[in-house]
Amino acid sequence: MQTLKRYKWTWLLLLLALGMAVYLVWTSLDFGQKKLPVIGEVQDFTLENVDGTPVTLADTQGKARLFYFFFTDCPDVCPVTTFMLSQTQKLLLEDGSFGKDVEFVSISFDPERDTREAIRTFADRFKVNYDGWYFLRGDQEAVRELAAQSFKVLIAGNNKENFAHANLIGLVDRNNRLRALYEAGDTENITPEFLAESVKALALE
Repeated sequence: MQTLKRYKWTWLLLLLALGMAVYLVWTSLDFGQKKLPVIGEVQDFTLENVDGTPVTLADTQGKARLFYFFFTDCPDVCPVTTFMLSQTQKLLLEDGSFGKDVEFVSISFDPERDTREAIRTFADRFKVNYDGWYFLRGDQEAVRELAAQSFKVLIAGNNKENFAHANLIGLVDRNNRLRALYEAGDTENITPEFLAESVKALALE
């Protein structure tokens, strides 16, 4: 009888060990859920927030982020994309991840017209929650270099005309690595739900 009890506990311990091994294999393999590749590194920057405080890349580090380049006088894509991001913000606020695990960074490349007041007026139209969404401005050439070098966003034009620019949203991980670029105009695939799930998944890595 004692022998049977001893074997019973041995089998239980073996089953427990097997279960733990299966769990570790499951989590390490992700079972087909491939991680996004690293496609670049975001270069450091120092820009001005709408409240006048300087913001560096390090200030946003540690969270998954969506980056977007815009200008407030944009007649078409910038307001539409910012609205889509505001809908993404709404979804993330509902589950408590916005500002805690994920943040947004919108950067103006038109500092001459995009004063802090102009940017705040633009952002307020979309009910922006500033606790998790930076709206930044800075030297035009430095911003253009950041956009091109780190996010493949090329910008043409000057302050006396409308700019032509790539309408891309960058997905950046907590270690400042660019993991994806989304064409914001592809509204069939790039939706608020898609963006919310993508940035939340990256925050869990």
